[in-house]
Amino acid sequence: MGNETGKPDFSNVQSDVKSTAPDAPKADFSNVESKVVSTAPDAPEQTYTVQSGDNLSKIAKQFYGNANDWHQIFDANRDQLDNPDRIKPGQVLKIPAKA
Repeated sequence: MGNETGKPDFSNVQSDVKSTAPDAPKADFSNVESKVVSTAPDAPEQTYTVQSGDNLSKIAKQFYGNANDWHQIFDANRDQLDNPDRIKPGQVLKIPAKA
């Protein structure tokens, strides 16, 4: 690829400029800490009243789109559930935001 006509060729330009300024001190970031704070409000906690025929997997599928997320509902309701297979119609369960 040769030199196109009308365009200058700077391929042989060299520089001998040496800086006489002292090196600037390097910034010290060794004490920098990171912290994230959200200003968004917490999502309101939802509740669900258990209906006859419900189980935690069915409820998880309804709220999260995945039946395998039932443990999130169980963990949020340990104050009233000892066994994930023993939910009763009429119980009001807390439905946490999807983790």
